[in-house]
Amino acid sequence: MSHYCDHCGGLDEATDHTACRTARLMEPPRYCPACRRRLVVQVTPRGWRARCAEHGVTAR
Repeated sequence: MSHYCDHCGGLDEATDHTACRTARLMEPPRYCPACRRRLVVQVTPRGWRARCAEHGVTAR
């Protein structure tokens, strides 16, 4: 099973995702790491909530 970068949507093992990991320290995920679908993201003053149509909700 492939895993994808939750910031750029690329395959984790395909390229270097150092910049993506750095960006994710301040930003919510944009892609589902399991299926690469674009997430529906809601940002609030206290955090964020991201939803994949296939895999459900992630929050922080």
